[in-house]
Amino acid sequence: MFSEALLHHFQCAGQWADRFSPVHAVRVENPVCGDILELSGQLLDGRLASVGFRVRGCTASIAAGAALATLLDGATWDDAARVDAVAVEDALDGLPSASKHAARLAADGARKLLEHLRATPST
Repeated sequence: MFSEALLHHFQCAGQWADRFSPVHAVRVENPVCGDILELSGQLLDGRLASVGFRVRGCTASIAAGAALATLLDGATWDDAARVDAVAVEDALDGLPSASKHAARLAADGARKLLEHLRATPST
């Protein structure tokens, strides 16, 4: 049902969750299914760094959070701004129709983190 890439991200999710730091963190929710993504990171020398996440949700949402952290960590601002639901889904080698909400949640988290970092003075 799920791709090997999705299962890999799901299995590695704990490694990224351990990097979660609430210093620069945002939270997005899917009110329909109840999934929650918390995403953290910082901007250093024009690149996102120390990107971490926590997810309460289904297998696809957990894997999408891990894939998102991989896409964002080390990305330039412009590259990070291009991360959308399609990019997350591509990183997972696709999602079943019933799980596409996971990629949208991740994309919403990326957008919100960038908005937060733009509005927050560097530390």
